[in-house]
Amino acid sequence: MNGGRIFAAIALLLAALVVSGCGRKSSLDSPYQAQVDARKEAEKAGEPLPPEPAKPDKDKPFLLDPLL
Repeated sequence: MNGGRIFAAIALLLAALVVSGCGRKSSLDSPYQAQVDARKEAEKAGEPLPPEPAKPDKDKPFLLDPLL
C-alpha cells in the first residue's frame, strides 16, 4: 500500500510539472491585435485575407476585471 501512495505522489508531481510548462511566455494579445496579426500573416503567406478587424471603440470595464 505504501508503494502505491509513493507512485501516486510521483505521478501527481510529474503531471503538475508538465501542466505548468504549457502555454507561451509573453503578454496577452487583445482580440483586435490578434486579428491584425492573423491578417498580416495571411498576407505574407499569400492566403485569402480574413475580414478587416473593426477598431474597438472604448475599453469597457468587465465585471470580473478586478480579479485579474
